Amino acid sequence: MQVIVEAGNVLGEGIVWCERAQALYWTDIHAATLWRHVPVSGETKQWRLPERLASFALCETDGWLLLALASRLAFFRLADGALHTLCEVEPELPTRCNDGACDRQGRFVFGTLHEPVDGGVKQAIAGFWRLDAGLRLEKLPLEGVAISNSLAFSPDGSTLYYCDSLTRTIRCCTYGDTLGPSRLFADLRDATGEPDGSCVDAEGGLWNAQWGSGRVVRYRTDGGIDRILPVPASQPTRPAFGGAALDTLYVTSARDGLDAATLAREPLAGALFGTRVGVRGVPEPRFAGTPPAGGAP
Repeated sequence: MQVIVEAGNVLGEGIVWCERAQALYWTDIHAATLWRHVPVSGETKQWRLPERLASFALCETDGWLLLALASRLAFFRLADGALHTLCEVEPELPTRCNDGACDRQGRFVFGTLHEPVDGGVKQAIAGFWRLDAGLRLEKLPLEGVAISNSLAFSPDGSTLYYCDSLTRTIRCCTYGDTLGPSRLFADLRDATGEPDGSCVDAEGGLWNAQWGSGRVVRYRTDGGIDRILPVPASQPTRPAFGGAALDTLYVTSARDGLDAATLAREPLAGALFGTRVGVRGVPEPRFAGTPPAGGAP
């Protein structure tokens, strides 16, 4: 796996490939910064945001993103940084937004994570949510989580993958307007790391970044391990397929929580990595809701 951008991200996350712009977008959550990199030209750009950016989705409307900021959902216009807030998320709880992805119908599905005010142990009080094209927000009937992650959809959109990283398991369910019963998909409790972000390839394989173990694992549709891809950083966070042929796997990573000795051994922690893996991804779904015609209020 090669270094694409030596970004030095504290908590690189949320990577998405935009076919229209032929560009990668991702976030450094703790730095409240959105990144863009164009592989063909090597151009890299950053946008600073007013609060931490956890995840986001491309929009059907060109030039806009749907952001899951720490406390709220908002439309963001790339050209001038216009920000239009839609709603707060779990304002009554000590949580923030975390992982998110669009389903095949253009709805944004995302989760939250517990941030204990006293710095204590995270509890499973966070949840999963869905914003539809009419900008209606609903809570999904899934179990509570401490750290939501691994949100991804099968190529036909009929299966939702997700996890609570602290349980060290990945779960799935039949997905549509309603959700089927949750079931175990992959068990990492005998492994070193925790499941973080995921993406799905055109064959239905789930690629999961495993925090703490320096690897991305491809799972077959039956949950069995197909291959293990080493990453030159112990905290990979999320993979995404990109490139003109959607045949390059890109992976974000983090430096968060690593001490000086570990950083000396991992000088590439926080970089963006990439490699060809012999299978293709599927185009990233776009959020179907319409941004405001006049931009920010």
